[in-house]
Amino acid sequence: MPISSATAAGFNPASQSSNIGIQDFLKILTTQLNNQDPLKPVDNQEFVAQIAQFATLEQSRQLNSKIDELLSVQSSTQSIGLLGKTVDINQNGFIVSGKVTALALASGQPMMTVTTASGQFQSDVSLSQIINIR
Repeated sequence: MPISSATAAGFNPASQSSNIGIQDFLKILTTQLNNQDPLKPVDNQEFVAQIAQFATLEQSRQLNSKIDELLSVQSSTQSIGLLGKTVDINQNGFIVSGKVTALALASGQPMMTVTTASGQFQSDVSLSQIINIR
């Protein structure tokens, strides 16, 4: 059963384009209102549509943030379930088998310690390195 790791928040290139926050939107909006022609103001419907679009964008951003948090919790939960199980991991192109003996959270990402049959420890094993669970 292959397991992929969750993308850490802030590392997704798509999230870089969402750096425009509510403060930036309000600056743009007030600048637009300050510089509009008083004899030809912005249409009310267009103005409401802009605010509705921004509200939708903000809700989408919050939803993405919550999904990232959920994926982080899910990967941690998956890691807890691996404690005591035998796994095959990809260690620099080599397949190593061993039992998951410890779990630590580093920067919100679960990192495991795998003990091989010969007693060697493979530390800082991420979920993405696990190839097979037995």
